[in-house]
Order: sequence, then structure tokens, then C-alpha cells
Amino acid sequence: MIYLLEDDSGIRNFVIYALNNSGFEAEGFEAPTLFYEAMKKQLPELVLLDIMLPEEDGLSILKKLRNNDETKRLPVIMLSAKGTEFDKVIGLDSGADDYIAKPFGTMELISRVKALLRRSGGEQPGDSVVLGDITVYPQRHEVFAAGKNVALTHKEYDLLMMLLKNSGKVFSRDELLQKVWGYDFSGESRTVDVHIRTLRSKLGDSGDAIITVRGVGYKAGEEP
Repeated sequence: MIYLLEDDSGIRNFVIYALNNSGFEAEGFEAPTLFYEAMKKQLPELVLLDIMLPEEDGLSILKKLRNNDETKRLPVIMLSAKGTEFDKVIGLDSGADDYIAKPFGTMELISRVKALLRRSGGEQPGDSVVLGDITVYPQRHEVFAAGKNVALTHKEYDLLMMLLKNSGKVFSRDELLQKVWGYDFSGESRTVDVHIRTLRSKLGDSGDAIITVRGVGYKAGEEP
């Protein structure tokens, strides 16, 4: 998710449209109070922050983000009609990761966003784990099977990710207990079996991608 704090509705709508059209999830806010409320509910992967704003200027907001342990490393790109070198230096020295002067084009904006997300390790369109018609978006913690969203428990999700990220590798029940549940002892293999059964049920026909290897354990992949 990308947040944009911009009071100009024309620019705000243009940027949100460009981001959404490029595969990003984005939400825009016209005032700092609305932005702060959204931050309490969900932290974004990146913030686009205008400097000239009502209620509070962007540099002040940036300093607050950098002084907060939860947001001090949050990627921030400053947006401003001011394009002088002095203004850029102030923004970058205040903790911004990048600076874009208005007016800017769609290609430049998307390129800067993708570059910053790559440097910061944030999610980009296409960041997913895929096997057959199962798709997982780790940053959003979302799972889709045959195009339908699947609600999983925390352990079901972790179990699925362990299998998908190691597609083709066979895990014994004890290995899965240790890696997913943190158990370092045997004797609880039924826990794994129950979760595998529930996971397959929730995935529907896509659950066939989780294969039982008799006498050994489980793997994710195609039947030979």
C-alpha cells in the first residue's frame, strides 16, 4: 500500500490513478489529520508527501515520521512545486529518501517509486509466490486459489508458505513442526496432518498441489 498526502485534488487523483494503473495499491489524503488516522490503522510500504499542505507542512510531518520507531525507516518521497537545489537539500536532509519536483510525468513517478521500493525491500507489483493457480502476496498476507481469496489461520499460512517457497522439496512432519511451529521434538505429527487436511480443504481443487509422500511427509508441486 502506498499513501499520498496531497491537498491538490487534481494532482492527487492523477497520482492515485497512475499508481493503481501500474499495479500498486494506493490511497490519497487531502489533509494531515486524515493521513494520521490512516497510519493508525495500517502502515504503508511507501509515502508520497507534499511539502505545502494545510494544517501542517510536509517537512514537519516527515520529522514526526522519522522520530517514531514504527515509521523511522518508512520510505518517503517528497513532492513539491519548489524545484531549487536548496529545497531538495532541505527535504533530503530532513530524512526524505527521494524528492520529485512538480510538475512530473507518470513514467518518472512510477520509476522513482519502484526504485525506492527495491532499495527498501518493499513490495512491488508482481511480488508473489506462485504454484499452479495458488498465488500468495506475502506483503499483504493474502492467498488466492483459482482467483478466489482464501482466508487462512496464521499457522496454515506459514505452512503453505514453507511448502510453496520450497516447491518440490519433501518435508517430514518433524521438519514442518520445527520450522512452522518451532517444536524441536517428535510425537506431534498429528498437528501437521490436521493442518494439511484443513489447508487442502480451504484451497479447494488447488489443494491438490500439496502432495503426500507416503512414509516421508509432504511437499508442494505437481504430481510426477
